[in-house]
Amino acid sequence: MAQEDTWSETAYVAITKIDESDVEFCTITETVDLDIGDKDFDVINTLKGGRLVKFNPQEPTSITLEAYPVEAGTATGTTGTGFEDLIHTGDTTQPMSISFDKSRTKIRCVVLWTDDTTATNATDAPTSGSTALRFVLKNGYVTSSKPSFTDGVLKSTVTMKFPAFDKTGTSNGTIESTDGTGDLIAVSAYTSS
Repeated sequence: MAQEDTWSETAYVAITKIDESDVEFCTITETVDLDIGDKDFDVINTLKGGRLVKFNPQEPTSITLEAYPVEAGTATGTTGTGFEDLIHTGDTTQPMSISFDKSRTKIRCVVLWTDDTTATNATDAPTSGSTALRFVLKNGYVTSSKPSFTDGVLKSTVTMKFPAFDKTGTSNGTIESTDGTGDLIAVSAYTSS
């Protein structure tokens, strides 16, 4: 929710497996940390005392969620209940059983802050005239899911990483915002085509 000078309180988080529907995780997520990959450089010292800049490729961007899962994963539906199906192959039956495996599932993560009180998910277009800030990162993977039982509740710390570009050099990330004088459009479906 927008206040006078900051975003606070309410945000929407959607994680989407490639070629599947968006799953909203804001109801079980407490914190979102976005670490946009550094665009660093090295310095080469020349014999005359000069310095040459050698650019390094941009590092991956990571998103870390602190959340409170109520199931092992999300068996069905568009409301996230757990995270283990994002790092291993999921199970859509009850009781849910998710075994460790070697598979990797390509994902997209969208995080939206908006003052649109009618918004229901991260990927929809906020109502015309609303202010909004949205991060869209795709073609990444869940790299870590760490459950811990502290303070009397089960919490998971989930980390996702996204390369800055795909193999053709096309961007895997977008940061969008509007001050209300322009409108953000809905985020398209996340497909392999």
